Amino acid sequence: MHLVLKTLLNHVERLQGFVYESSRLIEGRVPRIEIQLRARERSRGACSHCHKPAPGYDRLAERQFQFVPLWGIPTYFRYAPRRVRCREHGIVVEHLPWALGKRPLTASFAWFLASWAKMLSWQDVSRTFKTSWESVFRSVEMAVDWGRARMDLTGISAAGVDEIHWRKGRFLTLVYQINEGMKRLLFVAENREETSLRKFFLWLGPKRSAQIRFICSDMWQPYLNVIAERAPQALNILDRYHIAAKMNKAIDEVRAKETREVRARNRLSRSSLVLKHSRWCLLKRAENLTARQTVKLKELLACNLRTVRAYLLKEQFQFFWEYASAAWAGNFLEQWCAAAMRSRLEPMKKIARMLRTHKPLILNWFEAREQVSLGAVEGLNNRLKANLRRSYGFRTYRAIKVMLYHKLGALPEPEHAHRFC
Repeated sequence: MHLVLKTLLNHVERLQGFVYESSRLIEGRVPRIEIQLRARERSRGACSHCHKPAPGYDRLAERQFQFVPLWGIPTYFRYAPRRVRCREHGIVVEHLPWALGKRPLTASFAWFLASWAKMLSWQDVSRTFKTSWESVFRSVEMAVDWGRARMDLTGISAAGVDEIHWRKGRFLTLVYQINEGMKRLLFVAENREETSLRKFFLWLGPKRSAQIRFICSDMWQPYLNVIAERAPQALNILDRYHIAAKMNKAIDEVRAKETREVRARNRLSRSSLVLKHSRWCLLKRAENLTARQTVKLKELLACNLRTVRAYLLKEQFQFFWEYASAAWAGNFLEQWCAAAMRSRLEPMKKIARMLRTHKPLILNWFEAREQVSLGAVEGLNNRLKANLRRSYGFRTYRAIKVMLYHKLGALPEPEHAHRFC
């Protein structure tokens, strides 16, 4: 067995200056494989700081390092490290090419865990491969640090800025690259303040920031201020999704208020019965309604309700996105805002005032829609939310940031043998 195992290990994990001396299978409730290593004859240890050869000093107690499981059996390297006398750094422990400092994991196993952590939760990875959650976290953190230090930041011409609610009262600022053929998470910062987005531009640098041609964002004023300050050459486009979300929120406010008023007057009136369970009929697109919701919507449209007026305004606004010319779209926007201001529906009037305030940025959508995938930000956000739901136990910003970079950052990895299909 040892000869076969030694041949395989030399093929996938050749260690310069070290030899696989022996191996054994230890039976028990949880069987394990132990592989004994020793330094090659007449070889000198290398300093763990400068990696230069140095004369030996003494030897420490034997340590074990967890390796990639072989045939599903936990596997460990065992080795007694030498201490060497380095001219520059004094007496230090020798450099171990398979180790990650003082951690009880081999580098190969750490990358193996980090690869699986892209597909499974960290808790599932730790249980599957018989290691601790902390080991998985440290492995992912190592992969993120390695990848972030080697990211290719050339050619970033389109970016998306958004915020997401992480925990009660806490937000994250997110910056994505949304170039055609490259969509990834570039930067995560805590909170949603001007300083949060400024950190991204400081990280990217003024030269690369000047190469950004399009930035898609929502209407959060701190973001708009920083974009105008740090990337004035970029065309700032307001995200269509956020406009639709604010429109839906306004309709829901009108519906909720009217439902309360109608029920207070007469709980069994026709208007009260029609408004009951009508929320999703009004918020969903007509093509996405179920058969039952379609019937419910027809009943609503037959009534003279403030909710129906708000719904019709929302549906009318959908024609705005179908214009080919920004000039004609601007004329339509003015007419729609005038109609909304005459509607006597305060939530819709608020939407109209907001659209008028940000009209130039909204019209930028028509210039950029053929050049940038503007829906990419929302697609990446959906993936991000799914990962946040799976990591509901994370309580620190550090852990959330590491997880998001690992799953959505498209980070480079070194070539290593322990990959899976």
